[in-house]
Amino acid sequence: MNNRERVHAIMNYEKYDRMPIVNFGLWDETIEMWIKEGHISADEAKGFNGGNPPPDAMKRLGFDFRWGSRFSGKTGLDPAFERTVVEALPDGSKKVRDSSGVIVLQMPDAGSIPAEIDHLLKDRKSWEEHFLPRLQFSEDRIDFELLKKIKSEQDDREEALGIYCGSMLGTIRNWLGLTGISYLWVDDPELYDEIINTSADLIYKCLETILRTGIKFDYGHFWEDICCKNGQLVIPSVFDEKCGPHYKRITDLLKQHGINIISLDCDGLIDSLIPTWLNNGVNIMFPIEVGTWGASIKPWREQYGKELRGVGGMNKNAFAKDFAAIDAEIERLKPLIELGGFIPCPDHRIPPDAKWDNVRYYCEQMRKLF
Repeated sequence: MNNRERVHAIMNYEKYDRMPIVNFGLWDETIEMWIKEGHISADEAKGFNGGNPPPDAMKRLGFDFRWGSRFSGKTGLDPAFERTVVEALPDGSKKVRDSSGVIVLQMPDAGSIPAEIDHLLKDRKSWEEHFLPRLQFSEDRIDFELLKKIKSEQDDREEALGIYCGSMLGTIRNWLGLTGISYLWVDDPELYDEIINTSADLIYKCLETILRTGIKFDYGHFWEDICCKNGQLVIPSVFDEKCGPHYKRITDLLKQHGINIISLDCDGLIDSLIPTWLNNGVNIMFPIEVGTWGASIKPWREQYGKELRGVGGMNKNAFAKDFAAIDAEIERLKPLIELGGFIPCPDHRIPPDAKWDNVRYYCEQMRKLF
C-alpha cells in the first residue's frame, strides 16, 4: 500500500496497513538551526525553505510526506507588488511594502511575523486602481508544462496529490488588514462583496481550467487563517453568508472531477466557523492546533459525526522536551487515531526549539505503533 492509497483509505474509513507519518514543514529558522547542529548540510538546504523542506532530511527524520496542496494556479495578485523599502530606520528596522501592498515593519534578526503599519487597499479607488487589474483571469496563470509532466506520471504516482483551492477571506484580510476588512463590511458593503466575489471567481476559473486537463488529484486544499487563540476574526454569520456559497461552488466542482477529500487550513480556535465549512463541502480540518485552548478532533467528531475528518492535532511543543514527552503525546493521540478519518501531524510548522532526535524518535514510534 502506498501513501496515496493510505490517505484515501483513512479518509474513507477503510482498512489500511499503517498510518502515514505526516508533517506541515519547518520554520526557516529550524533549517538554519539544524544546519548549525550538523543534521542538514548547507548544500542540501539550497533551494528549499520551511514550507518546502529538504526532502532527504525529512526522510532521514522518518516523515513520509508533507500535508498541503501540491499544485496551484496563480490564484492571487498577478503581478504581485514589488517589494520596496519605504523607509530605513536608525535602529536597523525597515518599513517595507510587501507583495500584498502592505507596509510592514521588519526588524533585524526577528523571526516572527512583522507588524503591519499600513495597507495600500483602503477603498474603492485603491481597489480599482491597484488590485482589480491584478485579479483578472488568463491562462497564463496556469503552468501547463508542469501539468503535462504530472499527468504523464500520474499512473505511477505513490503520493497523494493535492490541488490548491485558494482562500475566500484570509488573503483579502491580508490585503486590507484586520481593522480595514472589519470596517469595510460596514462602511462599503458593496465593495466588500465585490472583493470577495472577484477573488472567488478567479479561484474558480483557475481550478476549472486545471481540472479540465484530466489530472486525477487526490484532495483539494483551501487556506484561510482567519482565527486566533480566542476565536474567529470575522462574524460567523457574515462568513457563512458571504463565503459559504463560494465554498459550495468550488467543492461541487471538485466533486464533479472525483475529488471528495477536501481539506481546510486554518490556524487558531476555529469552532464557530466549522459549520460553514462542513455544510459547504469541506470535510477535513487542518492543522487542529492544540495551542492554549486544546483543540482536538474528538469534540468535533462527537458534534458533527464521521463527515468531519482531520489532519494535525499533534502538539509540536513536545519536540522541544524529551522522549518521555513524545511518548505522552503519542499516548494522547491513540484514542483519536482510533476514531478513524484522522491523520496525526504536528499542529503547525516545526519550530527552531525542536530537537532533531526528538522529531526522529516521534517518527520512529509512530511508525512502530500505528
